[in-house]
Amino acid sequence: MVFEYFITKQANTATITLKGELIEKNQANDLIKEADELSAANCQKWAIDMSELKYMNSNGLNTLIQLLTKARKVGGEAVLYNLNKKIQELILITKLNTLFKVANTKEEAMKILEN
Repeated sequence: MVFEYFITKQANTATITLKGELIEKNQANDLIKEADELSAANCQKWAIDMSELKYMNSNGLNTLIQLLTKARKVGGEAVLYNLNKKIQELILITKLNTLFKVANTKEEAMKILEN
């Protein structure tokens, strides 16, 4: 399965939807470039919808860390939401739940981003 992403922007907030499998190093290059463009356009609050992301490995985790770093570098935040059970476990095992803000729903994610 391939990796795809979709970005919906509204004011200084973006919803980034990840879809498929994020397992290869270069799969997310375009996503990272677009994240740079969002930051440059003063859109630094990102809700990352992972409901359609079936699987990811360390390369996927690296991509998430890059997104979080880019958001925080410009005074923003990235919140993960709608994680499937496998990805939730991966986030817990790697202790990245201490780094990322995680929400169950888009509404929860948006509430976190408002604060």
